[in-house]
Amino acid sequence: MRIFVLALVTALSLIVSACSPDYPDDRIVRSVRTLRPSVVLLTMRVPPEKKSDGYDDAYATGVVIASGPWGSDILTVEHAVEGAWQMHATIGNKRKVPARVVALDKTLDVALLRTPARGLTVAPLGHSAHLDAEIGRDVGVLGYPIPDEFQDEELGLATSVNTGRLSSVRKDALEVSLSIVPGESGGPIFLTDTAEIIGIAESRFDDERSIGFALPIDDARAFLHKHDAEHGF
Repeated sequence: MRIFVLALVTALSLIVSACSPDYPDDRIVRSVRTLRPSVVLLTMRVPPEKKSDGYDDAYATGVVIASGPWGSDILTVEHAVEGAWQMHATIGNKRKVPARVVALDKTLDVALLRTPARGLTVAPLGHSAHLDAEIGRDVGVLGYPIPDEFQDEELGLATSVNTGRLSSVRKDALEVSLSIVPGESGGPIFLTDTAEIIGIAESRFDDERSIGFALPIDDARAFLHKHDAEHGF
């Protein structure tokens, strides 16, 4: 009798699980869960707009693309780290570690940073060559929009996600219906259903802020193959 009852409970549990609702946004939740551990906040000091000022604090987002006993490599945008010093990466919104520029390309607007932090979660990079046939796909960006404003309001440090669509494949850029907020530059642009990183968030139009742009990930891969081949690129 006890065996029959256990079997019945197991069967009912399986039926309930099978009948549980599959929400439309379940896949983006899984994608964010996959990518978020690899997304880091970059903080630094940069040359001031006014020469009379000593420095300006600046922020960007980066994504961990390689890690091992030697440390970890982070991909971000060049314009965010140009001329920067006292650079740090915050991992998991808590652990702050030093970072330095290993290589950069001003034309592509991409930079490779390195930190001594070891054993970090690495993001799975996708490809962008197929995207002409993917116009209209749902995409997301993970990053740190205006983190200083959140800190001033005592709202804490956390990654943010925003979603939109892949609007167009332009010359050397992906157009997305996402407003790339200051601080999000360098964050991953990903397909929401697969977590495939297809680009690196760069900028937006000032006159129409709902239009954002990203560096195609295949261009970033070519940069990494040139400057980080020792770590598998």
